[in-house]
Amino acid sequence: MRQFFFWIILACSAVISATANAQQNAWIQIESQPSLREGQERARAYAGVFENVNGFAIGSGWYAVVLGPFTPAGANAHRKQLRRENLIPRDSFVVDGSSFRQQFWPVGADTLSQPPVVDPDATAAIQTPAPVVTPAPALVDETPRQARKSEKLLTRAEKKLLQTALQWEGFYTAKIDGSFGRGTRKSMADYQASMGYKPTGILTTKQRAELVQSYNAILAGIGLATVRNEAAGIEMNMPTAMVEFSKYEPPFVHYNSKNNSGVRVLLISQVGDQATLFGLYDIMQTLEIVPRQGERSRKKNSFVLTGKNDKIQSYTYAALKGGMVKGFTLIWPVGDEKRHDRVIKAMKSSFAPFGTTALDESQVDLGQDQSLDLVAGLEIRKPLISRSGFYVDAAGKVLTTSDAVQNCKTITLDNTYEAKVSFVDEALGIALLKPLQSLSPAGHANFRDTAPRLKSEIAVAGYSYQGALGSATMTFGMLSDIRGLQGETQLRRLSLLAQDGDVGGPVFDMSGRVLGMLLPKLQKNGQRLPDEVSFAISAQAMGKALAENGVTISASQTAGAMAAEDLTTIGADMTVLVSCWE
Repeated sequence: MRQFFFWIILACSAVISATANAQQNAWIQIESQPSLREGQERARAYAGVFENVNGFAIGSGWYAVVLGPFTPAGANAHRKQLRRENLIPRDSFVVDGSSFRQQFWPVGADTLSQPPVVDPDATAAIQTPAPVVTPAPALVDETPRQARKSEKLLTRAEKKLLQTALQWEGFYTAKIDGSFGRGTRKSMADYQASMGYKPTGILTTKQRAELVQSYNAILAGIGLATVRNEAAGIEMNMPTAMVEFSKYEPPFVHYNSKNNSGVRVLLISQVGDQATLFGLYDIMQTLEIVPRQGERSRKKNSFVLTGKNDKIQSYTYAALKGGMVKGFTLIWPVGDEKRHDRVIKAMKSSFAPFGTTALDESQVDLGQDQSLDLVAGLEIRKPLISRSGFYVDAAGKVLTTSDAVQNCKTITLDNTYEAKVSFVDEALGIALLKPLQSLSPAGHANFRDTAPRLKSEIAVAGYSYQGALGSATMTFGMLSDIRGLQGETQLRRLSLLAQDGDVGGPVFDMSGRVLGMLLPKLQKNGQRLPDEVSFAISAQAMGKALAENGVTISASQTAGAMAAEDLTTIGADMTVLVSCWE
């Protein structure tokens, strides 16, 4: 009988002890499922990542998946850490286990009666970690559980590098902050899937090494190194395997292509003020190295220009500080955007003007190789074709030759304002352009509404040298016939020495009325007119075409002759340089 009571007391003591342990334990409940099968599946999935996964029936047909047991403080700290890393659901919470019944995971285990243990991960969350020297990663694959442990050894800088590499590969679009939140986890899973790995959202040591290696491999062969140019007073990283110093031509230091790389670098260095900076901003946009399509951003003391065409892409930065304008330009072949973007990033972050030194233009011998087509050794961007045109109304609509606007990606007026084609009349050889922004021209055409007198003096206003002189010039001649060679009534035959750039310009009588528009010398049959012979489309034919397209023109009877200088002023105010660009 004594032995019977002894075993009863011993059993009660064990129950009391187990109950006490359960009350001291805390658990992180991460999921609950409405069936045993679903509970087992989710527990099995979490067990691939965590070591302390358990599953308990909690009554009413529900089954909880939990982590533990922990101390209450350890459970709370560990839950916060795992939520920050997006490894457990946001609605996970800490429980004391009092509702737990039969354990279903791991099968046959009795974790409920075990005392709380200090999980290594919880220790890391509770304690302030000492600085860790990350060992060189071994290129071996890991389980998700092992990957998570090795991930904890990463420094913040290493985590940022992984985010940057994921961003580089196109999987991550959020802020580079070194925090592995939901966006980072998704980008990791997407990257893993693209590489044929199981998308766990936790990169293994091997996968991290492959990602970073791929990110850094893009710079192989570029020779990125610091270059210090004392004359320019600029130090920065450059792709030294792709460019080499060529010459000084203020305000630029030229580093030309090396080994046929197609890459060029310019250092910008000159003494100046805000007007100098703004002037450089305008000049740079006329150069071939700055294609028309791209960002144009000018601030009070700096500017950025980007451009891209089917051959090159370029980036220019310049800033005013301490009475000096300094900056750089990178010209890079298209089709190599990844390396271009990495080099630009390195150049921008390393750009460091120093001292009080800038290039001195007075100390450079410019020699005899100067050209109107060059600025400091750089080619000015030229249009496919430039011809003349003239304003036909106060709204800034421009009439020009149809030959001037064929196959143009962009059409400009006076190299400043963009315009679009409103209509083209191929039979007459004319085209009407409408500016993309509102213009108020100084003058517009007053059309002559009667036939001009034979052998009368006439003049053509035009950009004879396609804009090289900066303004329209006047060429004087004579009206040879009021018809074409085949009797065409819409044509006027002229006797004057016109240039190709004059084509599209207005033809005036000596009273300042427009009697026609100059047509190309090259005829539709391929024949070219003699130098002293030209044709113009008549004012009446142009007026009819304009009216049919909703344009109201000014027209009047002839008046008395005016002085040549007054006629020149009218022509200059009315005539426009029309340029067609690729």
